[in-house]
Order: sequence, then C-alpha cells, then structure tokens
Amino acid sequence: MKLTYKEAGVDKEAGYKQVQLIKDTIKKTYREGVLSDIGGFAGLFQLNTKSYKEPVLVSGTDGVGTKLKIAFMMDKHNTIGEDCVAMCVNDILCQGAKPLFFLDYIATGKLIPEKMASIVEGIANGCIKGEAALIGGETAEMPGFYKEDEYDLAGFCVGIVDRKNIIDGSKVEEGDIILGLPSTGIHSNGYSLVRKIVFEKMKFSVEKYIPELKSTLGEELLKPTRIYTKAVLPLIEKYNIKGIVHITGGGFYENIPRIIPDGLMAGIDVSKINTPEIFNLLAKWGDISEKEMYSTFNMGIGMVLIVDKNEIGEITSQLKEMGEEFIQLGEIQRGEEKVSLW
Repeated sequence: MKLTYKEAGVDKEAGYKQVQLIKDTIKKTYREGVLSDIGGFAGLFQLNTKSYKEPVLVSGTDGVGTKLKIAFMMDKHNTIGEDCVAMCVNDILCQGAKPLFFLDYIATGKLIPEKMASIVEGIANGCIKGEAALIGGETAEMPGFYKEDEYDLAGFCVGIVDRKNIIDGSKVEEGDIILGLPSTGIHSNGYSLVRKIVFEKMKFSVEKYIPELKSTLGEELLKPTRIYTKAVLPLIEKYNIKGIVHITGGGFYENIPRIIPDGLMAGIDVSKINTPEIFNLLAKWGDISEKEMYSTFNMGIGMVLIVDKNEIGEITSQLKEMGEEFIQLGEIQRGEEKVSLW
C-alpha cells in the first residue's frame, strides 16, 4: 500500500485553501514599506530611514498562553489573534519604537481552513490597531503532536526608533509623574490561575452568566488584550516620556521595577484605579490576597507611563483630546522598594 502525506495526517489541500481564505484579510494590514505578498518564502519590508539619524530595530515575540484554552472551550477563534499581536506590539512600544511589521506562527493537530482563517482575522485586526503590517506567517499541521481541535499561537513584531529616543527608564527621576492607561480586563496573563479558580474550584462553565459582569464567563475571559499604539505613539513622538511599562505576567510588582533606577521607587495609589469587576470576583472566588492579585494581574491598568512633571498638563490634555482615559497613579519617590502600592 502506497502512503500519502494526507494519510499521515497532513492535508496540503487544506493548507492551500487556508491561504486563499486569508489573502484579502492580510492585505488590509499593508502599509508603506511592504514589498512582498502572501505566499513567498519570506516577508519583505523596506525601511524608510530618512527620519532617523541612528535607526534601531526593536523586536518582540510572545504567545497567548493558556488563554487559548478559553477559545477552545468556546469554539471562538476570531479574537485570540488580536491578543497575540497585542502582547508583541505593546512590548516594543515600551522601548519607544514605532511598530512596522508582524509575523505569526500557528501549529495545530488538524488544519481546518475556516478555523485558521478566523484566527488570522483576529491577527489582522490586531495589526490594524497596532499599525503593523502582517507580512508573513506559518501554519504547521502537526498530527500526533497537538490534539485535532487545538492549536498554539505565537507572533513576532519589529519596530523602529532613533537611538537617542530609546526609552529604557534611565532618565526616570524623583518627582516624575506616573500615569496609568486602563486595560480591557484580564488581557493575556494569569490564565493558569484564572482557570484553576473558575473551572476547578468554582466548577463554572464558560456559558455561566455572571450578573456582576453582565455577560457570560467565557465572554469576559475572552475579551481581547488592548493594543496601545494609538494612545502611546503620539505621546512618544511629542513629549519626554521617560518610562513605559506593559503590565503583563508578574503584575505591578514584577514589571514596574524593570524601569526604576536604583534608589527610587514608584509610589502608586491603587485606590484611584477603577478595577474591573472580574478581578474582584477572582479574588473572592479564589480567596486571593491583594498582594498576590497585584503580583499576577494588571488589575485594570494595562500600561504605565512615567512622564516629566513639567509636561503632565500638556500630556493629559492631549490624552483627553484623543479620547483616551487615564489615571494619575502617583509619582517617583526616593526609596529602595522600586514599587510601593497603597
């Protein structure tokens, strides 16, 4: 008996169909600099370096983690790609970089073209919000490695910044003001703890309606991670933004210290945060301490900016003009703790 690749579990025709389904979706993300089309061996992007004296490429890669399990449980796949883009784009924004392009990698047990196209739809939507072109990707069918109805998802983003404008926290000083930009919910971190609380301890299903949330549990848990390009990039280009923190895994206690120089600390008044109800419920259901919550989740603040106190009025005025919500969380003080919450 002669075997074929299809009989081994890999359907090449399904792969060809997927490419056809996603072509138009991907083209919506194209911007100046894209030189290649889908289907090539690599994505091509031409750098316009005329606006930069010393252009530096900034890259970031990440996945979505166990939030994917919620997508599997709900059989809803058109938003999870947006999370993947957000995790990468938000990270390079922290260095002051302007996003340029994004690539994705999807690995699955069985390639179902319509499902893969739905994932790419979310990736493309994320790229549009993040102002990054989707110039390539890879879908790998791996029977026997992944379950047929499951997949993994990762991404890679590249941006550009002038060397003199790199943001790394080295210019942070006493008296600088700390601003917080709200999150849309849990975003894409802490889901191993979320699933343990919600599905193992509380025995809830994703279909359970939660009155406090005014939605089902699944709808709340699958809310896409917010992408901050349109809020942050105009500020980076105009003002002296000294530090930017993407609040991801590790929450406030792990992420904020990464940009605080020795001898200083970020003094933050958490009472000013309008904490989304999902966090209050998780703390109650799981009997989790406040410190553990702020060590694991974003608690309603997805991105933190540290700005010059002399520019705070102009920066907050611009945020208001752009229709962006913000919270003045505190200021940089003398101290050895790096971050102090009260």
